[in-house]
Amino acid sequence: MYQVLVVDDDAAVRSMVGEVLRDDGHTVHEAGSGSEALTCLQRGGIDVVVTDLRMANGDGLDLLREVRANYEPVQAVVMTSYGSMDNAIAALKGGAYDFLNKPFESLAVVSETVKRALEVVRMTRERELLVATLTRTNSELEQLNNFFRELAVRDGLTNLFNHRHFQEAVTAEIERSKRYRRDLSMLFIDVDKFKQYNDTHGHPAGDEVLRGIAKILLHEARDSDIVARWGGEEFVVLAPETPGESAGIFGERLRVAVANHPFAGGATQPHGSVTISVGVATLDPGGNRETLIARADAAAYQAKAAGRNTVCIAAARQIRSGLPASVQ
Repeated sequence: MYQVLVVDDDAAVRSMVGEVLRDDGHTVHEAGSGSEALTCLQRGGIDVVVTDLRMANGDGLDLLREVRANYEPVQAVVMTSYGSMDNAIAALKGGAYDFLNKPFESLAVVSETVKRALEVVRMTRERELLVATLTRTNSELEQLNNFFRELAVRDGLTNLFNHRHFQEAVTAEIERSKRYRRDLSMLFIDVDKFKQYNDTHGHPAGDEVLRGIAKILLHEARDSDIVARWGGEEFVVLAPETPGESAGIFGERLRVAVANHPFAGGATQPHGSVTISVGVATLDPGGNRETLIARADAAAYQAKAAGRNTVCIAAARQIRSGLPASVQ
């Protein structure tokens, strides 16, 4: 049995979320502020914290930082009614496992997100038990350490690199790009109308779509490319030594591969199949990690605004189902 702490200054939200999690068989504690939450954490036993991002009596980000600093095994899921990418990035940077937008798409979203966070808790417990009980030779310990390091940088659902590792990789590749004066491009990929797919077919089917898209991205990417899950239904690809036009062609190849894949239930989607919108950005001479990510993200939003199932290159042009002859 797992213990979940729900933190929100709105008693109705606490009660609703708590009821869902109790129905799932968890022991639920409730707190109306960050200070109440810390008192509960100090008593021990909490596995997952589900906290509002903005509260009248304190900032959920402050609580998140406290959890990460002093209660590392505890996983955190943040709730926010703002829903902006800035808030999501801030939460993920602060160490959140995932985030939920209020009002919730459905109560099943709360249940499934906490379930995945608890799976991380379970895996962590098993890892700690394994390390505590097994005696290994130096060679075996090195292999075990390599496994754990790999586990720490992988997304549990797709087995792609996770958000944190990608951020570190971007920083390293930007330094290398500037040192050797090589191009560096980034692709920001968003699954179109994914909420609609989940609402129609259920979250387990949605998870299968995310795993399938991850396999497509890995299959199409080069060995030197870095493919990661950004969060939710969003993916990113870092393409070293790749100019913007080549990255756009790569993005188009990904778009076509996903649109042509026979995902279960894809015919119910607006374009008759599961599709993606892709934003492409290339590092500017004076750019940095933040500007590269922001430009790729903005290009992805342009692609969605242009009708989805589209590739857009930041501050350049749009590519749709067919590329101009000059770049094919």
